[in-house]
Amino acid sequence: MDGQGRLPMSAEEALLALMHSRAEVERLKEREHLFSTLLASVNAVLWAFDWQARRMVYVSPAYERIFGRSAALLLADFEEWRSSVYPDDLEYAESSLLQALEIGAMEHREYRIIRSDGEVRWLSDKCFVGRQTEAGLPLLIVGIAEDITDKKQMENELHRLATTDVLTQSSNRRYFFDSAEQAFAKSKSTGTPLAFLLLDVDDFKLINDRYGHQVGDQVLQRIAQCGAGALRRGDLFGRIGGEEFAVLLSGCDESTARQIGERLQREVQRLRFCETGEYFSVSISQGMTLLQSGDESLSMLFSRADAALYEAKRRGKDRLVQG
Repeated sequence: MDGQGRLPMSAEEALLALMHSRAEVERLKEREHLFSTLLASVNAVLWAFDWQARRMVYVSPAYERIFGRSAALLLADFEEWRSSVYPDDLEYAESSLLQALEIGAMEHREYRIIRSDGEVRWLSDKCFVGRQTEAGLPLLIVGIAEDITDKKQMENELHRLATTDVLTQSSNRRYFFDSAEQAFAKSKSTGTPLAFLLLDVDDFKLINDRYGHQVGDQVLQRIAQCGAGALRRGDLFGRIGGEEFAVLLSGCDESTARQIGERLQREVQRLRFCETGEYFSVSISQGMTLLQSGDESLSMLFSRADAALYEAKRRGKDRLVQG
């Protein structure tokens, strides 16, 4: 017996123990190889973040494929992750990480990243807080980041098709009035000014009859381009039917609204078209109105703008009339 009262191991038993030990090592190697193979094949980044130390402690192989950046640099410095996030999305990406820490998980978290080659990609990055089973263990936030760029592009394209007039690429009627209703409600609740314009292409039927509908389509397209160039960022411009367009100017007083309408008028007046050697120009008539204290619906603005547009036509066209 040995000092602890155990019988000495025979040579045969020692050999069997050694063989068992080697077999267990081989099984562990096989499992590790299988796990590594699975991680390499998953087209999503598995990651683990040590909250107290503010450092990434693990990222799966897909990180370098999706981010186009070095995993070693990320593991060495968490700033590498911050610098990879699209600047406009960084505040959200960081605050949502803190929110995950507070509530335990964040299952709907999307933001953009910038790869090292400059390409912008969209990520869906779900994460949750790992439980500390023993005192002294680091508090880990773990997650899975999936590239959803193709999905986002498809969503954007579907949204564009649903909201855009196919011919002019301006807002279509439904999207324009849905957005205008929201802007109207906001202006009423906040007391901010709002201007509404209707514009119509003068003698459009004559253009179609003389030059053909293809030329008429070109006229509408060029006028829509004038609208895009004359308006401010955030203004709403849409084709609401035939040769009629509408403009909604949120937060816009009378003077500014008139300036924008007149600028659009001048841009259209500068347009020149040529068909079979013949040059011609076009003009528009506009009716403009402002939100008033007694307006209870957007239709009241529409009616006043429509009446002002009719008056512009009656006065000889190619002008803006306020109603």
